[in-house]
Amino acid sequence: MADLVFLDDVERVPNSVITVGTFDGVHAGHRAIIDTVADKARQRDARSVLVTFDPHPRDIINPGDAGIKLLTTLQERSEILEELGIDTMVVIPFDRDFSLLSSEEFVRDIIHKKIGVSEFVIGYDHQFGRNREGTIETIERLGNELGFDAYVVSKREVGEKTVSSSAIRKAISEDGNVEEATEFLQRPYRLNATVVHGDKRGKEIGFPTANLKPEHSRKIIPKDGVYSVRVRINGDWYDGMMNIGTRPTFDGKLRTLEVNLFNFDEDIYGKEVQVRFFNRIRDEKKFDGKEELIDQLKQDEQQAKEMLSNH
Repeated sequence: MADLVFLDDVERVPNSVITVGTFDGVHAGHRAIIDTVADKARQRDARSVLVTFDPHPRDIINPGDAGIKLLTTLQERSEILEELGIDTMVVIPFDRDFSLLSSEEFVRDIIHKKIGVSEFVIGYDHQFGRNREGTIETIERLGNELGFDAYVVSKREVGEKTVSSSAIRKAISEDGNVEEATEFLQRPYRLNATVVHGDKRGKEIGFPTANLKPEHSRKIIPKDGVYSVRVRINGDWYDGMMNIGTRPTFDGKLRTLEVNLFNFDEDIYGKEVQVRFFNRIRDEKKFDGKEELIDQLKQDEQQAKEMLSNH
């Protein structure tokens, strides 16, 4: 993964190409900015840096909310950024005091003095700082004064829909439309989790499952249903199908995440894994007994294998 460092531990490197933002999802709209940072860093033989925040700024600015659901945890974000050519992800702990910094104080004291910057890449509509007063003009003016370049990335869309984190959240959590999420993200939606003990019901019916506990309590979980997935375990990838829901055929109470891996028979309790979602197969439903459930699971497995063969 890209080096994940918190602000207090960051090394100041004057020759750094930087962008700033929450970048939850690291979606197609973000890619234009991230690709520009990586390209310009290569051209300058500079460090490429993405500055982000934790917790999500909206959790601090609007504390009455239940807390925003995350498309990416910090670990997932840093891994994706490495795949996209970013060297360092600097995490700023976002609190009330930080939210009161003016845009000028942020650029002078944080970006210039603490992190170092030779070029600042900014999206065409990005605003930052207290009351979102900071604009492209702020960056350009301070760049002239402090000796760094500014570059503005223009608007980018996917198809006819503007790409946004909120649209992706809806596609995943409300619609279970992981295919649309893949289009918006330009990669399958991923979930980092730990394998925990379940009740072994799946093993009893010939479909052993690994129960998963997500890495972060606010991580967005796809809508209840069955999905075709790939799971990374110890660096290797395995095809499988995943059920998300309350298992109404058995008890219908606790929401669980269970994955059945094809051609796999290893003890992985306690392992950290990554799930990538490719297709939604069907809604979760209640069956009239185990035999009907087993018949459906056989169909699900066949469908999942066919779907995954196309990826």
